[in-house]
Amino acid sequence: MTAPSNQAHAALQDQRFLVLFDFDETIISESSDDAVVRALPDQKLPDWLNNCFREGHYNEHMQRVLAYMSEQGVPKASIQSEVEKIPPAPGLMSLFKYLQSHQQDFELVVVSDANTYVIETWLKKAGVHHLFRKVFTNPASFDASGRLALLPFHSHSCQSCPDNMCKQVILREYLAGRQKERGGSPFRRVFYVGDGANDICPSLALGPRDTAFPRRDFPMHRLLVEMKQSQPAKIKANIVPWVSGENIVDNLKKIMEER
Repeated sequence: MTAPSNQAHAALQDQRFLVLFDFDETIISESSDDAVVRALPDQKLPDWLNNCFREGHYNEHMQRVLAYMSEQGVPKASIQSEVEKIPPAPGLMSLFKYLQSHQQDFELVVVSDANTYVIETWLKKAGVHHLFRKVFTNPASFDASGRLALLPFHSHSCQSCPDNMCKQVILREYLAGRQKERGGSPFRRVFYVGDGANDICPSLALGPRDTAFPRRDFPMHRLLVEMKQSQPAKIKANIVPWVSGENIVDNLKKIMEER
């Protein structure tokens, strides 16, 4: 997949639709953190480190994991190799191919609790990095000692989300900023593709013309089904579960035909 020219970029300023993607177990087939850990000589963490994890503080936990990996002498090349080997989730490359062929209609963004190094490394290897206008994730880069240093994305006051990231705050700020940049013109529809519990919060910000695509039988799907039964007024968006990226393509094609 080749990058669009400057003229093409200029023509893409008024895309009608916004598609937001989670990364782990949505774009890729597993947790990128699990893949990174496989770069360790014995491919697993010691029990004492696993036992340090506190609910809602996963970013802190991964900071400790990456520090431990550095102490074990794991080089950047080994981490990069494991990240690049992660397969995409089923049908996601077909979805990207479809979205690339309709770049004049769709603006793409990643919103993920992974990190910049992992996401950008994988997207570049897969040849799809150029499709994304923005990647919102936790900052991470290799420091002078060779350690992959991880930071939290932001602080927020949402009680439902991990302490380092509320995806609804990111979504709302992005929509407001882009509407201003687009001369007051909002996106006609917003699509959110995810799998995890932390993808519920941004889904609740979607309106009745928008669609949440939860990966079928993953936490986001199960929680939305439960919420639809117990608190139906909270969910305004259409809910369309997916098993493969082709399911999402089929849905987007129907929406494109409505124009």
